[in-house]
Amino acid sequence: MGAAEVRIPLPPNISGDEVRTLAAVKLFEVGRVSLGQAADLAGHSVRSFVEVLSRYRVPIINYPPEELEKEIGS
Repeated sequence: MGAAEVRIPLPPNISGDEVRTLAAVKLFEVGRVSLGQAADLAGHSVRSFVEVLSRYRVPIINYPPEELEKEIGS
């Protein structure tokens, strides 16, 4: 995985760790990184990152309704 450094001024009430976590959540949510990659990016274990995803209501498994219907034979 490549590395990049982005410098942006943050309001005093937002930490760099929070920005990293939110970026990892969004990248996982849109399918750009795997669960493990997102956890690493956020500086969490996979287990604790799953809890973070839960707080932001991001599903761990993204199964489109059409595929679920095919699977269960409706």
